[in-house]
Amino acid sequence: MRAATAATTTTPSLPRFKAKAMKLFNINGTTLSLALYTDVTNSKELLESMQAATLDPEVAFLNALLIPDVFPVLAAAHKTLVAKSRDTLTTRTLHSELVYNYSGSKHITESLKRCGISDSTTYILAARFDATPDEIKAIEKLINGKEIDLEELEGRANQSQILKHYKISASELGVSSLADAITCRIAARDAFMKA
Repeated sequence: MRAATAATTTTPSLPRFKAKAMKLFNINGTTLSLALYTDVTNSKELLESMQAATLDPEVAFLNALLIPDVFPVLAAAHKTLVAKSRDTLTTRTLHSELVYNYSGSKHITESLKRCGISDSTTYILAARFDATPDEIKAIEKLINGKEIDLEELEGRANQSQILKHYKISASELGVSSLADAITCRIAARDAFMKA
């Protein structure tokens, strides 16, 4: 996988919260825009819009408690873009495929429930491929919450939930980081499925 590069762009302030610098990552010529939100109060409405396919613009909402670092998200994004280029998406949309690939599981419904948002999720990572400035503004307006820096992921991640979901052992953490262990599972899922 070619290394992803990051660029920072500042988003305008909105009345509900002070916007932070949104991070843009280049993955083989496609950009992935990421924004982290806490104190989200409308996750139920966001979930309903996603399930009804009325979310505009389309965006992936991930349960940020399961994300200790951006790197595994970039690995899942790369995997998603490869599936798109081969016309082999497992889910209905590019952005739901990102959530599915982040999970490391081969069960679609379980993956979307566990790594996506629920109606009570208050800590969300929003992700959009090739977002235009207008789409970024629209995403910011969709989410009733406070945007915070991506650097806060590590300190806010729920390590016990991550260890349980990805079946990561203490001995593995002795030689690897939590983010690396997740990334290995994301990358290896399809190899295990074919074995």
